[in-house]
Amino acid sequence: MSIETHVRPPAETSREAPVRFDTKIAVLLRADLEPWQRLNVTAFLVSGLGTAVPEVVGEPYEDADGVPYLSMFRQPVLVFEGTGETLTAAHGRALSRALPRAVFTGDLFTTGNDRDNRAAVRAVPTGELDLVGLAVYGPRNAVDKVLKGARMHP
Repeated sequence: MSIETHVRPPAETSREAPVRFDTKIAVLLRADLEPWQRLNVTAFLVSGLGTAVPEVVGEPYEDADGVPYLSMFRQPVLVFEGTGETLTAAHGRALSRALPRAVFTGDLFTTGNDRDNRAAVRAVPTGELDLVGLAVYGPRNAVDKVLKGARMHP
C-alpha cells in the first residue's frame, strides 16, 4: 500500500521557506468522543499509517549533544472531527479511492490488546462498523474529498 510522496519545491530558496507537500495525513474523529478518547484514538490511528506507508516517516532526530531520538512523520498530521455519518461517508470514500487507511471502532475501547482489537474489527461487516476514528493518507486533493463534511478539530 505505497503511495509515492512528492514535495513541492519551496517558492523561495531560503531555508525558512515552508515546505509544501502534495500529500496529506489526516485523522477524522467522531465529535462526541471524550478528550482522553480523542488522544488515544489519534495515537492508535497514526501508528498504522507509519507502518504501512514508510515514506511518511522522516529521518531520526538528534539534539545538540548527540542524543538520538526516534523518527516521526515528515509532515503535519491534520485532525478533523465530524458526526458518525460523516465518518461513515469518509470511510466509504477512502475505500473507493483505495487510500491507505486505519480505523478505530467503538468496540476497541473495551479490548485490552492487539489480538482482541483485530478480532473486534474482523467480527463486524464493513458497512456496520461503529467508526469513531479514521486515519487516511494520500494525495492532498483525494484526502480533501474523503474528508468532505468534516471540520478541523478545535
